[in-house]
Amino acid sequence: MNRGADTARGVSTRAVEIIVAGAIFALGAMVVFDSIRLGSKWASDGPQAGYFPFYIGAIICVCATVVLLYALVGKHAGPRVFVSWPALRRVLQVLGPAAVYVLGIQLIGIYIASAAYIAVFMIWLGRYSALLSGAIGCGVMAAFFLMFEVWFKVPLYKGMLDPLAFLGY
Repeated sequence: MNRGADTARGVSTRAVEIIVAGAIFALGAMVVFDSIRLGSKWASDGPQAGYFPFYIGAIICVCATVVLLYALVGKHAGPRVFVSWPALRRVLQVLGPAAVYVLGIQLIGIYIASAAYIAVFMIWLGRYSALLSGAIGCGVMAAFFLMFEVWFKVPLYKGMLDPLAFLGY
């Protein structure tokens, strides 16, 4: 049985619009709040530091409110399902490890975290052997290390633990 977009199961477009509108409103409200803290009025010598950001934040809040109201009471002409559960699962298969990768950069630095990230993805999603994946991950990051650290003299973040300290960079 071929299931169309309207009969598929997953996260609804309306729910996504409500969540995104709320997140954008929160961002705009944060800008407005901080602009008020900095000073959002017109002073005798011109605008205060938060004058323009205040209005940008207010415009963001108004636009988010319009999107939220449309999502709550508007009629949707597009698909009812924004993303099906299997498609969302595939997205999270990439998003989850990417979040771990970002945390890994903080601890062990960009070189080792990136080599591990490349190797894990090659093994997990590409179904390559562990030996080939490890060799490619390490080879790519060794090339980047040479390029940035040695040739360009641009140090990249080595992490709090700095496992590459023995190299002298």
